[in-house]
Amino acid sequence: MRLRRSTGRTTDPAHPVHPVDRVPPAGRLAVYGMQHVLAFYAGAVVVPILLANAIGLDERQLIHLINADLFTCGIASILQSVGIGRIGVRLPLLQGVTFTAVSPMIAIGLAAGGGTAGLTTIYGAVIVAGLVTFLAAPYVARLLRFFPPVVTGTVITVIGLALLPVAATDAVGGANAPDPGNPLYLGLALGTLAVIVLIQRLFRGFLATVAVLAGLVLGTLAAVPFGLVDLSAVGESDWVGVTTPFHFGWPQFSIAAILSMIVVMMITAVETTGDVIATGEIVDKKVGPDDVARALRADGAATTLGGVLNSFPYTCFAENVGLVRLTRVSSRWVVAAAGGFMILIGLVPKAGALVAAVPHPVLGGAALAMFATVAVVGIQTLSRVDFRDHRNVVVVGSGLGVALFVTVQPDVAQALPQWAGIVLGSGITAGSVVAIGLNLLFFHTGRRRGAAPATAGGDTVTFDRLAAADAGEFAAVLGRLFEGPTAVPGRVHARGPFTDATALRAAVQDELFAAPPEEQRALMGHYPDLGGLVGTGSAAPASARDGGTATTGAGAAALRDRAGLALLDGDDRAELARLAAAYRERFGFPLIVCLRDAGDRGALLATARRRLTHPPAQEHAAALVAVATVAGHRFDDLVSG
Repeated sequence: MRLRRSTGRTTDPAHPVHPVDRVPPAGRLAVYGMQHVLAFYAGAVVVPILLANAIGLDERQLIHLINADLFTCGIASILQSVGIGRIGVRLPLLQGVTFTAVSPMIAIGLAAGGGTAGLTTIYGAVIVAGLVTFLAAPYVARLLRFFPPVVTGTVITVIGLALLPVAATDAVGGANAPDPGNPLYLGLALGTLAVIVLIQRLFRGFLATVAVLAGLVLGTLAAVPFGLVDLSAVGESDWVGVTTPFHFGWPQFSIAAILSMIVVMMITAVETTGDVIATGEIVDKKVGPDDVARALRADGAATTLGGVLNSFPYTCFAENVGLVRLTRVSSRWVVAAAGGFMILIGLVPKAGALVAAVPHPVLGGAALAMFATVAVVGIQTLSRVDFRDHRNVVVVGSGLGVALFVTVQPDVAQALPQWAGIVLGSGITAGSVVAIGLNLLFFHTGRRRGAAPATAGGDTVTFDRLAAADAGEFAAVLGRLFEGPTAVPGRVHARGPFTDATALRAAVQDELFAAPPEEQRALMGHYPDLGGLVGTGSAAPASARDGGTATTGAGAAALRDRAGLALLDGDDRAELARLAAAYRERFGFPLIVCLRDAGDRGALLATARRRLTHPPAQEHAAALVAVATVAGHRFDDLVSG
């Protein structure tokens, strides 16, 4: 049983259509779809440009990479939003090449000799990693509890920081011809960055979402008088062209490169999960492990397809998740339309040639803004971490330290065997491996030290500590929300990880309402009449049951509930006892009311009299709502952060 108001409306009220599944009119569908393309376009083409510059590809090869990227992005977005069988989450999520893969792909390409030889080795790793992701999707969805905010925040911060040197290299002229002392390069890079910042400061809504694209356009126009924009390739390119499988040659398979790319895809799985959960919250649609598994299958399928069609690893694009929140247009068919537009653009080589003409300093200025923003997202995630627990300090500090060490001194990889050099030769993969490994070491193996147990009775629990708890501790903590034993905490744990305490609280409510009716009724039987948290149930602290003076944690929560009984004098208590006895006799379970929300004594007694007249099905629902309300209050008292 699930009591959630549906936002869907249709001419048939018996079969409402969720806003995610509605198809807007053709005109709006086209406009909204193109808006997603514009918000996505700049980020979509940055990865092939950065990779081509780093491994020494020429302009024509870069044009083909851009077109292949856009073409495959369109297919991947349709696969994720529309879905085929158990592939695709069917939410308004647009797919793009993950920035996480940039540094590892550059390392793989250079280790293989650069140029097309490096590219074919990259594609071999991408194909295998995509297949592994596809097959492992349901298992990875269950393992995501090993990626709490302390890990995901570190990984996202590392991604942003490790990519900033790549942006800085472009800002000074590119890897092939760097000139840090050139004032023109500096002016174009900082000018592009300034345009992006000013647009975001002065405008709101759609214009703010295309600030990066506007910065690239205006920066390129400013570079024209200085002869830095070469459009000859645009005139020489065809109007129509189709990317063919294995255009650059048959893929080459290197064990070290494959392992490195699998690590990238596992990190990408964490990003995808966060985007799926965030989008589900935005569009008011429940997201569970099966949804995450379908999203990861789509990532894996799109990544394998990318390796075949001369593109790269794919994930849900966070920029477009923000656009869904901003516009409140939640139809997944809008993203499918955007995918159709990208396929069309990918079939026009002139479009790719135009993008390839963007000068390096302009691209570097825009990349500085984008990559720094990624680092800020990681810092936001880390703000939910309890740094009073020294273990979290070690995880974050070591992950960032190793990542920046490898990023600043990339030649250190030469001190390692070749296979390890490729896996750990990228700051992103090195820092991520360290953060994931230390989190497993400190929070999931052996005897835990350095912090009080998450189940310490009467204490509040930080969200981060609860997120890192194993299944037993997790269930013990959330079990304190209820008056009797229930399987709800275990099912909530299986749905994790959660982005924050709000998402976890919502999951508790969802699982409570989704439980079988007989399980709900058994749980309600453990509640004292009008007891909330202050009766004789096992979850109530002794201090509260006995009228003690506990003032913190669960004890304080129980006393706040019990305070409602002070509203009743002797006659009222006798009347309440009579009503409660009649209620239990009629319905077979106790009269449950959340005393914190009960109001004055007249309202409390009126509620009891009114509910005694309800039909059994209605009272089952009312009692369950009371249980959920009490649990919600107690969650707020128990879980911090």
